[in-house]
Amino acid sequence: MSEPTITGERADLLESLTHHRTMLRVTARDLTDEQAGLRTTSSELCVGGIIKHVTSVERVWAAFIRDGLAALGDVTDMTDEDWARRADEFRMLPGETLAGVLDAYEGVAARTDASVRALPHLDVSHSLPAAPWWEPGGSWTARRVLLHIIGETAQHAGHADIIRESLDGSLSMG
Repeated sequence: MSEPTITGERADLLESLTHHRTMLRVTARDLTDEQAGLRTTSSELCVGGIIKHVTSVERVWAAFIRDGLAALGDVTDMTDEDWARRADEFRMLPGETLAGVLDAYEGVAARTDASVRALPHLDVSHSLPAAPWWEPGGSWTARRVLLHIIGETAQHAGHADIIRESLDGSLSMG
């Protein structure tokens, strides 16, 4: 049984997200695991770590679309251990492979797309947690969350492209 065809705004948003995901994955083409973990700028970022981070961001925000605040946890009460785990999202850890990172990203993308396709509409909304970076009492619709995921993916695809160009001169679009 095939999935129902989606059209309009939902199709446009998913198409945009798919494009930016593809650009991020293309940045990692032909890299070894070692290269995927190399820092080529003064930042802590590496191509594999960026993909891990984008995977985590998409996983959490897609869960927010379904589950609301429970998916985000208490972002204002993070421990040093929580921050260390978060920092590990930005680097390749011993034993991690680029293939594994890309597989995890593909799995999250498939789940996000399926969840978005199953929504009754994009106006599904949940309250945001109390945090200084959000308007008090604010909420986001599924639409707004998708725009956030698209923005994060596009921004980090650009970061990965700079890192890749610094690594070996390759460009995502080249």
